[in-house]
Amino acid sequence: MMRPSLTELTAFMAVATHRSFRRAADELGTAPSTLSHTVRALEERLGVRLLNRTTRSVSPTEAGLSLLDRLHKVMNSLDEALDATAAFRGNVAGRVRINAPRVTIAYLVREILPLMTERYPDVEVDLVADGRLIDIVSAGFDAGVRLMEAIPKDMVAVPFGKPVHFLCVASPAYLERAGEPLTPHDLTQHRCIGHRLPSGKLYKWEFERAGQELTVETGGTVVLDDEDLMIEAAASGLGIAYVVSWIAEPAIAAGQLTPVLTSWMHAPERMALYYPGHRSVPPPLRAFIDVVKSQPSA
Repeated sequence: MMRPSLTELTAFMAVATHRSFRRAADELGTAPSTLSHTVRALEERLGVRLLNRTTRSVSPTEAGLSLLDRLHKVMNSLDEALDATAAFRGNVAGRVRINAPRVTIAYLVREILPLMTERYPDVEVDLVADGRLIDIVSAGFDAGVRLMEAIPKDMVAVPFGKPVHFLCVASPAYLERAGEPLTPHDLTQHRCIGHRLPSGKLYKWEFERAGQELTVETGGTVVLDDEDLMIEAAASGLGIAYVVSWIAEPAIAAGQLTPVLTSWMHAPERMALYYPGHRSVPPPLRAFIDVVKSQPSA
């Protein structure tokens, strides 16, 4: 049996990942009919069906899923081998486009970009703030940043940085006036600063204690879509806010905010850079990944 070509394997990975010849064709810059012929030729060469096709859907067979999983690992190793030659052809240059929530971009600007500038001065980092979980491939991004649990399963995830904690915070003046909530259920008797998601829905506050998970729909007179403004509103005594810890820490240190319900807060989550594993990783993105991996995780 002749070994399949890299073109055939790349075509199969794109179709199997997107479960669509059209979307795979858009990504690879070819026609859906060309991809169909390429994948059919691969199946004939291997002597096994890799995709189930109907007029409305495409899905990998058991053999296809097995091959896809193995190819992801092989392609990642191949990308690393090719990227290792960068040191022999001069400085890495080019642009890398990253999609991430605004609060995460603040972290990248503070912790990642200084190292990128130092190590790879010829790489342009284009950061786009977007709270929606979008299709980064079709939107033209090289990678995205999200919490691990929100990353699509068909993406390669690179955890980095310290675990993300969430906090409930309020000003000392508010707590003196309204009292401190002892359980999440007490929040119904308090003013809470709502967090509107990019979808337009209000974020439901998540809590956990002794294995018991609890979600609370909070109400209040203030609803915001920016965590810095939530901190400002809470510090002004407008109510209790549910925010990422690193955003609240300066105001806590200054005595402007006090954490509440600390024993009920959800377990820390990891943040991760993610990117498609079925395509070649360009050198600027590989450079960004290397810097991300160098971040302490404790």
